[in-house]
Amino acid sequence: MFEFLDYKFMQLALAAAVFTGLAAPAIGTFLVQRRLALLGDGLGHVALTGVALGLLTHVEPIVTAVIVATVGAVVIELLRMYARTSADVALAMLFYGGIAGGILIADLAEESAATLNTFLFGSITTVSAGDLVLVGILGAIVIALSIGLSPQLFAVCQDEEHARVSGVPVRAYSILIAILAAVTITVAMRTVGLLLVSALMVVPVAASQQLTRSFRTTHFGAMGIGLVAAVGGVVASYQIDTQPGPTIVMIALAIFGVSAFVGALMRRSRSRRRQVDYV
Repeated sequence: MFEFLDYKFMQLALAAAVFTGLAAPAIGTFLVQRRLALLGDGLGHVALTGVALGLLTHVEPIVTAVIVATVGAVVIELLRMYARTSADVALAMLFYGGIAGGILIADLAEESAATLNTFLFGSITTVSAGDLVLVGILGAIVIALSIGLSPQLFAVCQDEEHARVSGVPVRAYSILIAILAAVTITVAMRTVGLLLVSALMVVPVAASQQLTRSFRTTHFGAMGIGLVAAVGGVVASYQIDTQPGPTIVMIALAIFGVSAFVGALMRRSRSRRRQVDYV
């Protein structure tokens, strides 16, 4: 039943999935709260340029992707703060510039579409021991900061003006959220893929919101759902011979469907109890 654990590549992929499943919703909760759910998509496209740079310069793609995605995250925050550029316009520029730059540089590096495909949609056979070390370190940083700074990050996402009046360094925390999102993108690109990682940052949060009533429980609930989806998706992709990214996302969407149904039943039950109490 668990014969897949005998394979080294599956052990590495499952370990990477654990960090991915926890880190993506950990920072995704703040993006959803801030109504920047599509930021992950934009940064995923920018990270593709970083991957292509790594292939061109023969540097580890995760390293170059982290650097490029982080620069992109800081730029979009600075544009939003100082250039009077709306978030959707800045994201559009990330989308188009990132994908165009990635494909152009990949062509210069003479890399095939199949090589880029492993980064776009994930591949359980390409996770190396070196990749796992980087993924583990970066994922642990994202998870630790997301949980440790949760009150401050929530204040910034909930109401920037109130947070600023309260003495919270809004600009610094806003940039930190963007940087953590960029790092999360690169953590997940080997398992979920750059084009689908945003779904793992958003869907578990949406699912958790159906069942919880506070930000804290939503945060940890989303991390639990993300973990189940990521690990379950990697195992399922091995069993049915599919790419892990789409499989992980479909499992997350299935969990959302169940959560939405159960949440509706819970809300209806609470409504009925209130009616009975009133009578």
